Amino acid sequence: MTDRLKSFNYAVGMFGTSIPINMLKTYAAIFYVDGLGLTTVQLATILLIYTFVDAIDNPVYGFLSDRTRTRWGRRRPWLVIGTPLLILCFIAFYAPPAFLSGDGLFGYALLLYILAGTLDSVINANYGALFPELFRTDASRAATNALRQAFQLVAMIISIALTPVVTDALGYTTTAIVYGVLGGAVILYMALSSREVGIAADEPTPSLLGSLRDLAVNRKFWLVGIANAFYSAAMSLVLVALPFFVKYTLQIPNSQSTILFAAVLLIAIACVAIWARLVRRFGLITVWRTALAALALAYIPLYFANSLATAAIGSALVGFGFAGAITTMDLIGAKVMDEDTRRHNVRREGIISNALGFMNRLNGLFTSAAFYLVFVLFGFESGDNPGAQPDQAARFLLTVAPPVLMVISFGFSFLINFQEERPPSVEH
Repeated sequence: MTDRLKSFNYAVGMFGTSIPINMLKTYAAIFYVDGLGLTTVQLATILLIYTFVDAIDNPVYGFLSDRTRTRWGRRRPWLVIGTPLLILCFIAFYAPPAFLSGDGLFGYALLLYILAGTLDSVINANYGALFPELFRTDASRAATNALRQAFQLVAMIISIALTPVVTDALGYTTTAIVYGVLGGAVILYMALSSREVGIAADEPTPSLLGSLRDLAVNRKFWLVGIANAFYSAAMSLVLVALPFFVKYTLQIPNSQSTILFAAVLLIAIACVAIWARLVRRFGLITVWRTALAALALAYIPLYFANSLATAAIGSALVGFGFAGAITTMDLIGAKVMDEDTRRHNVRREGIISNALGFMNRLNGLFTSAAFYLVFVLFGFESGDNPGAQPDQAARFLLTVAPPVLMVISFGFSFLINFQEERPPSVEH
């Protein structure tokens, strides 16, 4: 297999993993709160409960993946089995029975959100664990990561930017079916075409308690995870809040949110290669910090936007910073895995990938808090009762909370550094 084909087969998996989860996380609020009458407090509760569920399941998934020994590899069985289950739960989330309302609707949304979210953790942890294992040098990682981030952004254009148009034509349930089948097929292609590194018979098997103990005292793991969590929370709020901003602040048709999402994502696609070249020229840490700073500053023009044109300009600036963050963040995570393997002489990319994934999903705490603050500060309860200042509530969600989170992420990045070393290989 050529290097280019190897990179393509792995990188295209990001397209598949991104399609369902982006629609799930971006449109859950507008679908249930604005459309079905779920309250912002109930939505905040769902996000909060899911965050704690994720805290329990992530280390377990990573541990089981790292200890899996089959003729098909460690990661492939989890990907092949988990994908159809994820797609079924994703579709069911956007197909609630018509008779549900009140607490019944809340319980249904809570259950399906948790099931879809935890299965997404299974998929992404195993997919992420393959990255440092398949690509051993900074050059191959940078090239492959740029390609997979481009695939992710294309998926985001489909599952985020185009979704308002698609759902207007097909409805949410049919859209979820189409996205689910498309994303699942691509994930399975990646899983079946990417060859894992062979496992020697005498290779050490990681233990759960030992791995958790090592992670608990790994300073860089915590710092990287926390910085990533704040960045992820900021971008999660952008994706969730933009439809509210379009409807209540700009007061333009919902379909116009497609233009703003496209401004973010098309600029990001165009800039991924630029950020990748900057990494090769100036080094990973410097460019990572620069990207976080650029993203934090990008929200300032967006705060003052009062029309589709000015909002599109602000969204494009967010897209530029977003491209830098996604280009560098996974490379930072791979460095954490490299150092762990080098220090402890055991491969446990699954546990670390899942643990970093959990830290990333701590953004649920911050997005939950933001929605609760919207209720407390502005009285925005639901689409049926948006309060007296829904325009300011939406502006707060999109342009006030995210930059605060990004400043915190930027601050944590200065507590982290890595020595430039060759990727480790486990001794046998």
